[in-house]
Amino acid sequence: MHDLIIIGGGPAGLTAGIYAVRYGLDTLVLEKNVIHGQIATAERVENYPGFPSISGMELMEKFKEHAEHTGVKIQSANVLTVRDKDDRKVIVTDDSELEALAVIVATGANPKRLGVPGEDKLLTKGVSYCATCDGPFYADQEVIVVGGGESAITDALVLSGIASKVYVVHRRDELRACSLIQKRAFETENISFIWDTVVQEIKGDEFVEKVVLRNVKTNELTEMGIDGIFIYVGINPNTAMVDVDKTDVGFIVTDDRMESSVNGIFAAGDCRRTSMWQVVTAVSDGAVAAISAHEYITSLKFDK
Repeated sequence: MHDLIIIGGGPAGLTAGIYAVRYGLDTLVLEKNVIHGQIATAERVENYPGFPSISGMELMEKFKEHAEHTGVKIQSANVLTVRDKDDRKVIVTDDSELEALAVIVATGANPKRLGVPGEDKLLTKGVSYCATCDGPFYADQEVIVVGGGESAITDALVLSGIASKVYVVHRRDELRACSLIQKRAFETENISFIWDTVVQEIKGDEFVEKVVLRNVKTNELTEMGIDGIFIYVGINPNTAMVDVDKTDVGFIVTDDRMESSVNGIFAAGDCRRTSMWQVVTAVSDGAVAAISAHEYITSLKFDK
């Protein structure tokens, strides 16, 4: 049995692991993906202190190296559920059951889908949620980016260096990305903006060929030929494996100690309810969760 099991090996999970090991806890990090954390798909990270510009993959490699150097054990596993068993937690994976006195859920979140006709059918055939992953396939072609937040505009800039033309389709008439990113996008010649508009349908036989757009103010429908569509309209938390209080859309509700509604289960990073989803906040969450878990585990051992 371990003192602490951390589910998820992204920035929050690995930071929690570093702090937990430094506090003397027998700690295991479970991660199901080869690439740890959503941030690994970012071509460039410019807002993490100490690194004026670094790729997401490089940043995650540094997190992992630091964690392993500290003594954090990382194991590949897909967690199915977490349940209580007396004063401990049972973590059920695809091929085993593990036990720990406490659990930190740091499972992050996945991109939200539009839910329009053609999206599922043409996934990986012109429909993408990651410009870093799929952008190189669209050299000298025309693509659409759906969304107006930080991720959408950052990846529109990435695509502008690959595609011949990038159209940003946004349901509002202004962006939500930070002013610096907006300025860069507005100044990029091959990026154009289609305001007050949503994607109604994605069409194509074997690959994306066109989209149907709807103006939200006039309801006018237009068809537009396009080679690819990149979607950034939010995220869905990966929290189905744990039964704790959550928001309507599944984000784990925690207190300021990162503790959930169930004693001994903590949450950190993008999977919990928070005001922003950034690497720097995930790292902070992970540190707080580890310290809180240490206090909880110490109290259990002391009571015995």
